[in-house]
Amino acid sequence: MTKWVFGFGDGNAEGTASMRNLLGGKGANLAEMSNLGLPVPPGFTITTEVCTYFDTHDKTYPEGLRGEVDAALVEIGRITGRRFGDAGNPLLVSVRSGARVSMPGMMDTVLNLGLNDETVPALAEAAGDPRFAYDSYRRFIQMYSDVVMGLDHHAFEEILEDYKNETGHELDTDLSADDWQIVIASYKALVEEELGTPFPQDPHEQLWGAISAVFHSWDSARAITYRRLHDIPNDWGTAVNVQAMVFGNMGQDSATGVAFTRNPSTGEKALYGEFLVNAQGEDVVAGIRTPQDLTEAARIAAGSDSPSLERVMPAAFAEFVEICDRLEAHYRDMQDLEFTIERGKLWMLQTRSGKRTAKAALKIAAEMADEGLITTQEAVMRVDPAALDQLLHPMIDPAATRDIVATGLPASPGAASGEIVFSSDEAEEAKAAGRKVILVRVETSPEDIHGMHAAEGILTTRGGMTSHAAVVARGMGKPCVSGAGTLRIDYRLGTLTVAGRKLAKGDRITIDGTTGQVLVGEVAMLQPEMSGEFSRLMEWADAHRRMAVRTNAETPADARAARGFGAEGIGLCRTEHMFFEGERIVAVREMILSESEQGRRAALDKLLPMQRGDFTELFEIMQGLPVTIRLLDPPLHEFLPHSEEEIAEVAAVMGVDSEVLRQRALDLNEFNPMLGHRGCRLLVTYPEIAEMQARAIFEGAVAAGKTTGAPVTPEIMVPLVGVKAELDLVRARIDAMAKAVSQESGVSIDYQVGTMIELPRACLRAGEIAEAAEFFSFGTNDLTQTTFGISRDDAASFLGTYQRLGLVERDPFVSLDQDGVGELVRIGAERGRAARPGLKLGICGEHGGDPASIEFCESVGLDYVSCSPFRVPIARLAAAQAALKAKAGA
Repeated sequence: MTKWVFGFGDGNAEGTASMRNLLGGKGANLAEMSNLGLPVPPGFTITTEVCTYFDTHDKTYPEGLRGEVDAALVEIGRITGRRFGDAGNPLLVSVRSGARVSMPGMMDTVLNLGLNDETVPALAEAAGDPRFAYDSYRRFIQMYSDVVMGLDHHAFEEILEDYKNETGHELDTDLSADDWQIVIASYKALVEEELGTPFPQDPHEQLWGAISAVFHSWDSARAITYRRLHDIPNDWGTAVNVQAMVFGNMGQDSATGVAFTRNPSTGEKALYGEFLVNAQGEDVVAGIRTPQDLTEAARIAAGSDSPSLERVMPAAFAEFVEICDRLEAHYRDMQDLEFTIERGKLWMLQTRSGKRTAKAALKIAAEMADEGLITTQEAVMRVDPAALDQLLHPMIDPAATRDIVATGLPASPGAASGEIVFSSDEAEEAKAAGRKVILVRVETSPEDIHGMHAAEGILTTRGGMTSHAAVVARGMGKPCVSGAGTLRIDYRLGTLTVAGRKLAKGDRITIDGTTGQVLVGEVAMLQPEMSGEFSRLMEWADAHRRMAVRTNAETPADARAARGFGAEGIGLCRTEHMFFEGERIVAVREMILSESEQGRRAALDKLLPMQRGDFTELFEIMQGLPVTIRLLDPPLHEFLPHSEEEIAEVAAVMGVDSEVLRQRALDLNEFNPMLGHRGCRLLVTYPEIAEMQARAIFEGAVAAGKTTGAPVTPEIMVPLVGVKAELDLVRARIDAMAKAVSQESGVSIDYQVGTMIELPRACLRAGEIAEAAEFFSFGTNDLTQTTFGISRDDAASFLGTYQRLGLVERDPFVSLDQDGVGELVRIGAERGRAARPGLKLGICGEHGGDPASIEFCESVGLDYVSCSPFRVPIARLAAAQAALKAKAGA
C-alpha cells in the first residue's frame, strides 16, 4: 500500500535526505535535520506523488490520504502537547511547498493556520500576550485569503494603512491587541463582501484549503515560467510540508531570520544573513522591514546602528553557529538556512544547498577542495557551467565617471545599463523589441519573474540581501541592487525621484550589483579578468576533460579572446564574414557580376592577398593549434544590395549601370536560399572560388609556419555536402592547389580536407562521404533546420507556444534535439568511423557552447566541440562534467 505521508520531529523522522524526489528538497532536509537531533518543529510531508495524483485525477486526492494526515496531526500534537482544532489548547501549523529543487517564492505558503475566533483567545492566554495573538490572526487571515481564496493581499494592506493613518500609528508594531481586533473585523468583512462567504473558521477546512492551494500553485503562471527558465520538468510535482508553528513575533526575545553558511555573492567563508526581532519569516524575505545583520563583523562592515543577533541573543546565536558548521560539514556544501527564535529557544525551519553567484560558486568549490571537504572532481561538478556567463561579461570601468544618485544593497554582482521600466510587462515588451532595460520596482514578487528574466538588471527600493529580488537575480546571474530606500517611485506617473532629481521611464541608468550603486546614464564597462579560483577550477576541469574545446572565430580579436579563454584551436572560421568590409565587398560584387570565368578570376585575384593575410594572422595567433576553415557557404545574393538606394550607391562606386546590378540581384534571388545555391553547390558551379580560397589558406600556412616556427596543418571544410561526388569534385581542386603552392614555395604542406555534416542525407550516407573526408564537423544549426524543416530566423514566432504547450521541452536551436537531430549525429558518427576508423569528429553549431548538448557530444564520442569565444570556459567545464558523468556511469 502506498504511503502518502512521512512524519518528522522529536529527534526522529520517517524520511532521509536521499528521498528528495519523493519528499521534495524541504521535506527531505527537514527529515535529515530531525534525524541529526537538531531542534526542528515537528511536522509531516505529503509526498510529490500526491501532487502527481492531484494533477491527473481532476484535483482529487488518493484514498487513505486524509486518514494519514489526521494520524500525523495527532502525532504532532503528542510531541507539542497540543491538539489541532482544540479551542483551549490549539495546535497551529504552517503549510509550505517543497519541490525536489528549490523554486524560491514560486509556490504558496500559509502560516498560523488553525487560528479562528475561538482559538485566538487561547493563544493569547498561552503566550501571555494578546497583541501577539491578534497580530498572528490578522496575518493568517490576510495570507490565507490571498493564497487560498484568491483575494489580493493589497486590499488588506490598504485597510491596514488606512487604519494606521486614522489612528496616527506609523509602524505595525505600534498597534495594540484592541487595534488588531478592529483590523481583523475589517478583514473578515472584506472577505465576505468580496467573496460572498465568511472567512473559514474550521481548522480542518483551513488545512485542506491550504494543502490544495500549494498543489494548485505548482501550475501557477509564475511556477510554470520558473520551471521553463530553469529546465525543471513539469511532472516532478511538489510536496507539501505541514509543521507546528513556532513564533518569531512573540516579543523582544523572539526573532526570525535567513542565513547562508558562506557569502552567496562572494563565496567568503563567513556567516551571512539577516534577521528581525519580533517578526515572522515572511517579513524578512518580503522586505517590509529593514533587517539586521547576524554578526557583529557584518554590522560593523555595513555601518549599521541596529544591533546584531550575536549581540542581542548571544546564547541562541552561539547555538545557531554550531548548527551551521555541523550542517555544512554534513552536506559538504554551503547551506541556506531559515530559523526562528521563540522566547530564546532556537528552531531550525529549513536547510538546503544555497543558490550562489558564479564567483561565489568558484570560490566555495575551490576552498572546500582545499579544506578536504570535497575532491577536485566534486569541485568541478559543483559549478554550473552556464553560470560562468556571469564572469565573462563587462563590469564598470574603474576610470569611468560615476554619476551616483543612490546606493542600495549589492544583492547580485555585475553591472548593467538600460532604459528604466517600471513593470515586468514593459520589460518583456522592450526585450522583444530589442531594447535593453533595467526593471525598477518598489519590491519584486514572484509575478515579476518574466520581467526579471527580460531585464538586464533589477533595482528595488525595498528588501534586503535575501529578498525575492536578490535571490532570484542571483539565480539568474543578473545584477541586482535592492533596498535603495532613498528612491521614490511613482508608478502612475512613470517617474523615479531621488535627491531632487527626477528620472522618467525610458531614461537610461546603470546599476552596479557589486557595490550597490545606482548611476545616471550609460557607463563604460571593462571585461573581467580570469584568474584565481577560476583558473584553478579550469585546470581541474581540463585534467578530467576528454573532448577538446575549440572556438568559432574569423577575426583576430575573436581568436585572441578565445585563446585567452583556453580555446585549443579554431573549429569554424566562416570565410564569408571576411568579405563584407571595404575593398573586399567591392571585389566580391565584381566577381558576382562577371559573366565569364575570366572575369570572376580577375576579381578573385583582388581577394587573394586579403584572404591570405587573414589566414596568416589566424594561423599565427593559434601557433600550431588546429584551424578549420570553411569555404564560402552563403548564397551569392547575400553580398548584393537590395534596396533601390543601395543599388544606385553600389553601382556608382563600381562604375556599372544600376539596371545591370538590379537584374543580377533578381537573377540570384531564390525562394528558399537556405536550401538553394550555396555551400559546396557554389564551389561546384564556380570552382575558381574554391581554388582562390585554397591557395590563400596554403600560402597563409606557409607564411605563418615561417614566422612562428610551428608547423601549420590547416583543416579545409567543404560545407553542405550531401553527396560524396560533390566532395570528390571540390577536393580535387583543393589537392591540386596544395600541390601547386608546395611546388612554388618549396615547402611541404600538411593539411586535411573534411566536410560540415549539416544535411540528414549526409548523416545517413556518412560511410560513403568518410571515404573522401578526413574529418566531420556537425553543423547543428543547419542540421536542426533541415531535420525539423523550420527556419532558425522565423521559429521564434511559434516555438514559445510549443514550449508552453509541452510539444517541445527546449528550443532546439538553443539545446540540441537529442532524439531527432542527435540521432542523426550519432548515425553519422558511427557510419563515418566505421568507414574511416581515425575520422576526426567535432561540432561547430551554437550547440557547441550549450552544456546539455556538450554532454550528448561526449556520449557520441566526438573529439571536440567548437563555440563562440566567450563560451569557451563554459564548454571546458561542461566537457569535464560530461566526462566525469560518463566515467561514473560506466
